[in-house]
Amino acid sequence: MNGTPGDVGIMAGLAGRLAAVAGWRRWLIAFLLGATAIAAHPPVHFLLALMIAFPGVVWLLDGARSPRAAFAIGWMFGAGYFAAGLYWVSNALLVDAARFAWLIPFALIGLSLGLGLFIGLTTLAARYLWSPGVGRVFAFAVSWTFFEMVRGTVLTGFPWNPVGNVWVVFVPVLQTASWLGVYGLSAITVFAAAAVVLSVGSGRYRWLQALSGLAVICVLAGAGALRLSDAGNATIPGVVLRIVQPNIAQADKWVPARRAQNYARHLQMSSAPGESNETHGAVGPVTHVIWPETAVPFSVATDAPRRALMRQSVPAGGLLLTGSIRLERRNGRISRVWNSLVAVDDKTAVAAVYDKFHLVPFGEYMPFRDILPFDKITAGALDFSAGPGPRTLHLAGLPAFSPLICYEVIFPGRVVDRSDRPAWLLNITNDAWFGTSAGPHQHFASARVRAVEEGLPLVRAANTGISGVVDGFGRVTARLGLDRAGTLDTTLPAAAQRRTLFSVYGNILPGILVVLMAIAAAYLAWRRSQHLIETC
Repeated sequence: MNGTPGDVGIMAGLAGRLAAVAGWRRWLIAFLLGATAIAAHPPVHFLLALMIAFPGVVWLLDGARSPRAAFAIGWMFGAGYFAAGLYWVSNALLVDAARFAWLIPFALIGLSLGLGLFIGLTTLAARYLWSPGVGRVFAFAVSWTFFEMVRGTVLTGFPWNPVGNVWVVFVPVLQTASWLGVYGLSAITVFAAAAVVLSVGSGRYRWLQALSGLAVICVLAGAGALRLSDAGNATIPGVVLRIVQPNIAQADKWVPARRAQNYARHLQMSSAPGESNETHGAVGPVTHVIWPETAVPFSVATDAPRRALMRQSVPAGGLLLTGSIRLERRNGRISRVWNSLVAVDDKTAVAAVYDKFHLVPFGEYMPFRDILPFDKITAGALDFSAGPGPRTLHLAGLPAFSPLICYEVIFPGRVVDRSDRPAWLLNITNDAWFGTSAGPHQHFASARVRAVEEGLPLVRAANTGISGVVDGFGRVTARLGLDRAGTLDTTLPAAAQRRTLFSVYGNILPGILVVLMAIAAAYLAWRRSQHLIETC
């Protein structure tokens, strides 16, 4: 992997020093570069961090003399990326500190090093496609994107903070997700940021090459602006939603002495106007009320007496959509439990039930329960059961919608039933587990990207925030910030008039882009090897 720079100057000097560094210093620098890259994500939005982090790791790889060294560089980069990006997971372990606080260092180190393995495989794979010049940029970008897709799939998947998410801060570029999905946007972004390394060298057009990725970003921004020019602001007539954000701390949520008070808080906020209400384009009375994930402290579907108290909160002829635990009993004992969304009509009858199908490991179930001697961090001894998969609910007075509970919204291409396409997405969540950290901001960013990919508006109700409404172009039309109580009265945006390419083909298109980039990298590596043979 020889890529010794021949230029003189600051960039050339930096490239040379990074390529030459070895031992623990190389690992430390890789870790710090990975942590730096996270600054491009919400809530910081410092996009230039990518133009520091990715060129830095490419120059480190220029000095890697073995597959083992290349893997170690990526592994440490990934450990820094995920340690800085997922530090907020420790907040969840502090909710019941007496039982779980001692796990914090193990969880953070294990999660960072475990997920970092995907970046280690990224740099290891890139090494086999490595060639001087633009070839190594293609190799790094295609390997990063491929293993980003793998990370989002294997072992139930965890596609948190894909690089493409950074563009929620600039909506025109974000429109690329409507064609290529977040993974395609990641591939282009990694290439553009890493291409800075091409400014170092002896080529006559090295600066043009270095800026080629940014030129592609500019073209995409123009195409995105063109898509936005045709966006409009159409809404669904006759639908006015009230999103309830009660802001109940997780430590208080399931305390027996406070459950009745918490339930009453939801009821009061749903039915009474007050200073906490914010109106965003709403005309006429509220027709539907939306509560967050696990909003109520009982099983709505099976507890008719307490469900009857909801009558005052359900608009006439409308519905209340709430997160709820759903229980199944056998022989007087709870045998199964689901994390569900339940629709209740104005006569407090259950109109529909949706069960979450993509469960959170360690939170909603314990993987390898027979081996690991730990309890899941949510209340109750039973693991949650999984629902059948994405569903489209057809309910009176509402366009058909796809319900998504908590982190089900982070999975590209897996948020709708493609045989029964909905008109909008509903995401209910409880990010109170993560306090006022970066976690809820990153979660909301993923929700926005799903809206762009599918060309569908997304409504989000979160216990402690961030709640809001996003149209099919990723624009936030209504929002309640983090760590505040309030309600949003808002219209429902209409879906984009034209279906997005991504909604038709899903992750096939970013997969094709990855293949084309891999072919380019392999061709350049082959041409380099042929040149070396001829010179010998």
